[in-house]
Amino acid sequence: MAEDLIINKTASKTEQYESLIPQIQALLTGETDFVANMANVCAALKEQFGWFWVGFYLVKSDELVLGPFQGPVACTRIKKGKGVCGSSWAEVKTIIVPDVDQFPGHIACATASKSEIVLPLIKDGEVVGVLDVDSEYLNHFDDTDQIYLEQVIQILLNNKFN
Repeated sequence: MAEDLIINKTASKTEQYESLIPQIQALLTGETDFVANMANVCAALKEQFGWFWVGFYLVKSDELVLGPFQGPVACTRIKKGKGVCGSSWAEVKTIIVPDVDQFPGHIACATASKSEIVLPLIKDGEVVGVLDVDSEYLNHFDDTDQIYLEQVIQILLNNKFN
């Protein structure tokens, strides 16, 4: 498939996701390399929404290790339960943080990050990684982001494990 995405930044957030998700599905179909697919998911999300940072951390032993991402350099390793990413892993749930400065134990990989959403990648009841998205704006993420980003994660995981 051609890797060009159809981007419409003037549509509502819901319309943007509903346009992008089938494109991500098509982009990943037939590709079995998980790293390549994570990289393309990051690129597609960053291109569509222009977020400050989009990336994956993967569970390796007792910590999260940086995976494919788009944005400035990032923290390489995060312990379980530490920061937003480690908390999402430990609690096995999506965490939306309207103001990262108010999150106890927030790990400031980049001081420009003001709000964040972290979603666990769950396979067979186990967290295998997290999707981390940061914005330079306060209160940038909401339930709409959670609903659609969970769909993106499911597409990614289904492509890897099916």
